[in-house]
Amino acid sequence: MDQENPNPPSEQPSKRSTRCCFCLYRVLWIILVTIIILVSLIILVIYIIITPRSFKFHVNQAKLTQFNFTNNNTTLNYNLVLNFTAQNPNKKLKIYYDVVEANAFYKGYNFSATDMNKPLRTLQETKSVDYRMSAVFIGQHVMMLDRDEVDEFQEDYKNGIFGIDIKIYFSIRFRLGNFIFGDTKVQAKCDLKVPLSSNNSGKMVDPFDPTKCVVDF
Repeated sequence: MDQENPNPPSEQPSKRSTRCCFCLYRVLWIILVTIIILVSLIILVIYIIITPRSFKFHVNQAKLTQFNFTNNNTTLNYNLVLNFTAQNPNKKLKIYYDVVEANAFYKGYNFSATDMNKPLRTLQETKSVDYRMSAVFIGQHVMMLDRDEVDEFQEDYKNGIFGIDIKIYFSIRFRLGNFIFGDTKVQAKCDLKVPLSSNNSGKMVDPFDPTKCVVDF
């Protein structure tokens, strides 16, 4: 009696297992892509909501009562008071000003730095509210001007108006609802034309023109 040949092993389970692995991999990949897209959309929406790009900073008053050189044009004597206004129309966002430092420059020379006076309370600016800060620069600083710069200073003194640049460095945090985040470094630059209050040239000088600062987040 002839023995019957055994049936060859079925390959069906192996193929089914391969298909299941492929389906599982595909599902996991779709889930991963979906999560990435959702997270990206959430980040985009949050950025649109909380971005402080509408933050505005102005110098609305400037009083320069002394700005002259002594000691053979090597020592600058200065007395400058600036008043600023800060505004953030984003009502959803609160701003905490931890550190605000102002630096004053003339002809590219940093002749003074000071911590700005700011409100002690948290600033939550709205479109209708301006919050005020001030900076006082007073003292002396050794500056070695070259001949051309001395001539330019004398021309400025004659005209009664000085080009003074102010750079402001912020260390700020943001609050959205109950979440506080950030510790962001921000810089503002203000290019000012400041009239000398004690102008002795007898020349009529225009009053200070309020100036908008450029804010860089």
